[in-house]
Amino acid sequence: MTAPAALDRWGGVLMIGALAFSVPHEFTGAPIFSHLAAACAFGGLALFAPRVSRAARLFLVLGPLVLLAATITLPDWPDATLTALARGAFIAAFFTALTAIRSAAITDPGILDCGRFLAAQPPGRRYLALTLGGHLYGLVLMYGSIALLGALATENARQEPNPEIRGHRSRRMLVAVQRGFISTLPWSPLTFASAISLSVVPGATWAAALPLCAVSVALVSGIGWALDTLFKPRLSAPAPARGPAEGAWLSHLRPLYTLLALLGAAVATLHITTGVRVFGAVMAIVPLIALVWVTLQPGTRGARGATLARRAGAFATQEMPQLRSELSLLVMAAFIGTLGSALAEPLAARAGLDLTAVPTPLLLLAVFWLIPVTGQMGMNPILAVSLFGPLLPAPETLGISPALMVCTITSGWALSGATSPFTASVLLIANYGGVSPLRVGIGWNGTYALICGAALSLWILALAALA
Repeated sequence: MTAPAALDRWGGVLMIGALAFSVPHEFTGAPIFSHLAAACAFGGLALFAPRVSRAARLFLVLGPLVLLAATITLPDWPDATLTALARGAFIAAFFTALTAIRSAAITDPGILDCGRFLAAQPPGRRYLALTLGGHLYGLVLMYGSIALLGALATENARQEPNPEIRGHRSRRMLVAVQRGFISTLPWSPLTFASAISLSVVPGATWAAALPLCAVSVALVSGIGWALDTLFKPRLSAPAPARGPAEGAWLSHLRPLYTLLALLGAAVATLHITTGVRVFGAVMAIVPLIALVWVTLQPGTRGARGATLARRAGAFATQEMPQLRSELSLLVMAAFIGTLGSALAEPLAARAGLDLTAVPTPLLLLAVFWLIPVTGQMGMNPILAVSLFGPLLPAPETLGISPALMVCTITSGWALSGATSPFTASVLLIANYGGVSPLRVGIGWNGTYALICGAALSLWILALAALA
């Protein structure tokens, strides 16, 4: 084994350690667990460093520079640093937990069958099916939903002999998958959008924000479906008639909605009975479900213990290292954003910047649009929200509920996921579509984003008026 490969393997093991220490911290609040989780998370990043992408390496270099600036300028830099380290460790642990359920899902034949069934729907309901599929798969697989359904959509489109129809079908199917995925961002407790937004808005809870965010989900999903229905591509010749996909929806989608029901019930039960926050319950429950799921898959009967040990070892030493660049970007974005916010706060105070003087509706719109706009400049939403979120006035000083602020941030996050050529969702769709990320973000989704942005802005203004 080469030295870099050995470092990767140990880096993956340390990410498991970050998760293992983060779970008891969520339940007890004991600082020692947070410190140990941070040591594992950032130790793992150090081991990953020699083989990460250029962008991830830039973040790994920028982090110590921000820390140096904080050490020089902030009197309370130790506390600010510990807060940033804890935020980064949480991201590492949360990512590891969600990757565990994705690892179990992608080897389940039933989950793959669900995806093939959705991709095989006739044109009249294919967009709606893939948007629904992108949403449901996104709840479990994160960006893996785009990888899975994107591959199946591309495979389906290639079977079309007419190149004109094939091009339109590929674009519409991939866009449907992407928009289904981003519609999870405003509300799902299994996304970084909710996790980070709730952590930077004082007094915010997931349950209180859910009704407001659900309307954002309906707007993002419904507008996409309406645009696809109203503006169908014009073909030079009539398209051939196609029959419906074989099989019943309930039977084909049973593995997916059964998993979601089990996951939701388990997380809700743990959250209600223990009082631990939803994201702590997710980190505790999801890996356990993944372990049990692996042992129940075909081919494990009679060797479940050996299969579980093999899969767990491969997850830590092979699958997690393959995500080293993504992990480095996400964790360092949280660290840099949190510590950068601590640096910016005294600068803003000395400059006389008083955001409470800005009319609340205008401030909310600025927050909403800031996320997709900075996304066009290459700023990851985790970095953007971690940076400016703590600088925002407390919701009660603005006369609004914390839920409204969370809805504003997560809605902007969803818009960035559709348009930013630097986000994983756009990059993956561009890869499957064989086009540039800019083409996907602005060309395929530009009109959609503007209409969604306008509708979401009106929704935010309406909520502000009713506050």
